Amino acid sequence: MSVLLPNMADFDTIYELEEEEEEDEEESEPEPVVRSQELPRPRDAPDPVVVRGAGHITVFGLSNKFDTEFPSVLTGKVAPEEFKTSISRVNTCLRKNLPVNVKWLICGCLCCCCTLGCSLWPVVCLNKRTRRSIQKLLEWENNRLYHKLGLHWKLSKRKCETSNMMEYVSII
Repeated sequence: MSVLLPNMADFDTIYELEEEEEEDEEESEPEPVVRSQELPRPRDAPDPVVVRGAGHITVFGLSNKFDTEFPSVLTGKVAPEEFKTSISRVNTCLRKNLPVNVKWLICGCLCCCCTLGCSLWPVVCLNKRTRRSIQKLLEWENNRLYHKLGLHWKLSKRKCETSNMMEYVSII
Protein backbone atom coordinates (compact mmCIF):
# COMPACT_ATOMS: atom_id res chain seq x y z
CA MET A 1 0.00 0.00 0.00
CA SER A 2 1.46 3.36 -0.96
CA VAL A 3 0.49 6.93 -0.09
CA LEU A 4 0.23 9.76 -2.61
CA LEU A 5 0.15 13.48 -1.81
CA PRO A 6 -0.82 15.23 -5.07
CA ASN A 7 -0.04 18.83 -4.07
CA MET A 8 0.31 21.11 -1.06
CA ALA A 9 -3.34 22.20 -1.28
CA ASP A 10 -4.37 18.64 -0.45
CA PHE A 11 -1.67 18.16 2.15
CA ASP A 12 -4.08 16.92 4.82
CA THR A 13 -5.84 14.55 2.45
CA ILE A 14 -4.19 11.16 2.08
CA TYR A 15 -5.01 9.01 -0.89
CA GLU A 16 -4.38 5.28 -0.83
CA LEU A 17 -3.49 3.39 -3.95
CA GLU A 18 -4.03 -0.32 -4.09
CA GLU A 19 -1.10 -2.42 -5.15
CA GLU A 20 -1.86 -4.73 -8.00
CA GLU A 21 -0.27 -8.04 -8.72
CA GLU A 22 2.50 -8.13 -11.28
CA GLU A 23 0.28 -9.79 -13.88
CA ASP A 24 -2.38 -7.10 -13.62
CA GLU A 25 0.22 -4.28 -13.87
CA GLU A 26 1.46 -5.48 -17.23
CA GLU A 27 -2.04 -5.68 -18.70
CA SER A 28 -3.64 -2.53 -17.24
CA GLU A 29 -2.68 1.11 -17.60
CA PRO A 30 -1.89 3.16 -14.49
CA GLU A 31 -4.64 5.53 -13.34
CA PRO A 32 -3.87 9.24 -13.86
CA VAL A 33 -3.51 11.46 -10.81
CA VAL A 34 -6.19 14.15 -10.74
CA ARG A 35 -5.28 17.42 -9.08
CA SER A 36 -8.02 19.45 -7.52
CA GLN A 37 -6.27 22.73 -8.15
CA GLU A 38 -3.66 23.78 -10.69
CA LEU A 39 -0.64 25.58 -9.23
CA PRO A 40 0.91 28.56 -11.05
CA ARG A 41 3.73 27.47 -13.27
CA PRO A 42 7.12 29.20 -13.51
CA ARG A 43 6.58 29.96 -17.19
CA ASP A 44 3.65 32.20 -16.22
CA ALA A 45 5.97 34.42 -14.15
CA PRO A 46 7.34 37.51 -15.92
CA ASP A 47 10.94 37.48 -17.05
CA PRO A 48 13.32 39.10 -14.56
CA VAL A 49 14.91 42.44 -15.35
CA VAL A 50 18.70 42.08 -15.26
CA VAL A 51 20.90 45.08 -14.46
CA ARG A 52 24.49 44.22 -15.43
CA GLY A 53 27.70 45.70 -14.14
CA ALA A 54 28.95 48.61 -16.22
CA GLY A 55 32.26 49.34 -14.52
CA HIS A 56 35.78 48.92 -15.84
CA ILE A 57 37.02 46.94 -12.80
CA THR A 58 35.67 43.54 -11.79
CA VAL A 59 36.86 41.61 -8.72
CA PHE A 60 35.66 38.00 -8.48
CA GLY A 61 32.64 38.75 -10.69
CA LEU A 62 31.56 41.90 -8.85
CA SER A 63 31.78 45.01 -11.02
CA ASN A 64 32.67 48.40 -9.57
CA LYS A 65 29.33 49.92 -10.66
CA PHE A 66 25.95 49.02 -12.13
CA ASP A 67 24.31 50.61 -15.14
CA THR A 68 22.04 53.51 -14.12
CA GLU A 69 20.00 53.46 -17.34
CA PHE A 70 16.32 52.88 -16.62
CA PRO A 71 15.08 49.61 -18.22
CA SER A 72 11.99 50.18 -20.38
CA VAL A 73 10.43 46.98 -18.98
CA LEU A 74 10.00 48.73 -15.61
CA THR A 75 7.97 51.59 -17.10
CA GLY A 76 4.73 51.83 -15.17
CA LYS A 77 6.01 49.64 -12.34
CA VAL A 78 8.53 51.92 -10.66
CA ALA A 79 9.48 55.57 -11.11
CA PRO A 80 12.76 56.20 -12.95
CA GLU A 81 13.89 58.49 -10.12
CA GLU A 82 13.39 55.73 -7.53
CA PHE A 83 15.28 53.26 -9.70
CA LYS A 84 18.20 55.65 -10.17
CA THR A 85 18.26 56.41 -6.44
CA SER A 86 18.43 52.70 -5.63
CA ILE A 87 21.17 52.06 -8.20
CA SER A 88 23.17 55.05 -6.95
CA ARG A 89 23.01 53.66 -3.38
CA VAL A 90 24.39 50.33 -4.62
CA ASN A 91 27.06 52.11 -6.68
CA THR A 92 28.06 54.19 -3.64
CA CYS A 93 28.53 51.00 -1.63
CA LEU A 94 30.63 49.52 -4.45
CA ARG A 95 32.66 52.72 -4.86
CA LYS A 96 33.45 52.68 -1.15
CA ASN A 97 34.43 49.00 -0.87
CA LEU A 98 35.88 47.87 -4.20
CA PRO A 99 39.07 49.99 -4.31
CA VAL A 100 40.17 48.38 -1.04
CA ASN A 101 39.49 44.96 -2.56
CA VAL A 102 41.58 45.82 -5.63
CA LYS A 103 44.53 46.93 -3.49
CA TRP A 104 44.38 43.71 -1.48
CA LEU A 105 44.10 41.71 -4.73
CA ILE A 106 47.25 43.28 -6.17
CA CYS A 107 49.11 42.74 -2.89
CA GLY A 108 47.82 39.17 -2.72
CA CYS A 109 48.90 38.41 -6.27
CA LEU A 110 52.40 39.77 -5.63
CA CYS A 111 52.81 37.62 -2.51
CA CYS A 112 50.91 34.59 -3.83
CA CYS A 113 53.99 32.46 -4.57
CA CYS A 114 55.56 33.11 -1.16
CA THR A 115 52.36 32.39 0.79
CA LEU A 116 51.12 29.46 -1.32
CA GLY A 117 47.94 31.36 -2.18
CA CYS A 118 47.03 32.30 1.38
CA SER A 119 47.60 35.98 0.62
CA LEU A 120 44.43 35.96 -1.52
CA TRP A 121 42.16 35.12 1.45
CA PRO A 122 41.74 38.76 2.54
CA VAL A 123 40.42 39.61 -0.94
CA VAL A 124 37.97 36.71 -0.85
CA CYS A 125 36.71 37.79 2.58
CA LEU A 126 36.44 41.46 1.59
CA ASN A 127 34.56 40.53 -1.58
CA LYS A 128 32.16 38.39 0.44
CA ARG A 129 31.63 41.27 2.87
CA THR A 130 30.92 43.64 -0.04
CA ARG A 131 28.35 41.23 -1.50
CA ARG A 132 26.66 40.89 1.89
CA SER A 133 26.47 44.67 2.33
CA ILE A 134 24.90 45.01 -1.14
CA GLN A 135 22.44 42.23 -0.37
CA LYS A 136 21.48 43.99 2.88
CA LEU A 137 21.08 47.26 1.00
CA LEU A 138 18.86 45.59 -1.61
CA GLU A 139 16.79 43.95 1.12
CA TRP A 140 16.34 47.38 2.72
CA GLU A 141 15.29 48.80 -0.66
CA ASN A 142 12.85 45.89 -1.08
CA ASN A 143 11.26 46.52 2.31
CA ARG A 144 11.18 50.28 1.76
CA LEU A 145 9.68 50.34 -1.74
CA TYR A 146 9.89 47.37 -4.09
CA HIS A 147 7.83 44.83 -2.12
CA LYS A 148 4.99 47.37 -1.99
CA LEU A 149 5.14 47.51 -5.79
CA GLY A 150 5.17 43.71 -6.12
CA LEU A 151 8.84 43.57 -7.15
CA HIS A 152 11.84 41.89 -5.54
CA TRP A 153 15.41 43.04 -6.09
CA LYS A 154 18.35 40.71 -5.47
CA LEU A 155 21.99 40.14 -6.32
CA SER A 156 22.52 37.01 -8.39
CA LYS A 157 25.39 35.20 -10.10
CA ARG A 158 24.97 34.75 -13.86
CA LYS A 159 27.13 33.65 -16.75
CA CYS A 160 28.67 36.52 -18.75
CA GLU A 161 27.34 37.09 -22.25
CA THR A 162 30.81 37.43 -23.77
CA SER A 163 32.74 34.68 -21.98
CA ASN A 164 32.39 31.61 -19.78
CA MET A 165 33.11 33.61 -16.63
CA MET A 166 30.49 34.35 -13.96
CA GLU A 167 29.40 37.83 -12.94
CA TYR A 168 27.11 39.29 -10.30
CA VAL A 169 24.06 41.04 -11.65
CA SER A 170 21.18 42.81 -9.98
CA ILE A 171 17.81 41.21 -10.79
CA ILE A 172 14.46 42.89 -10.34
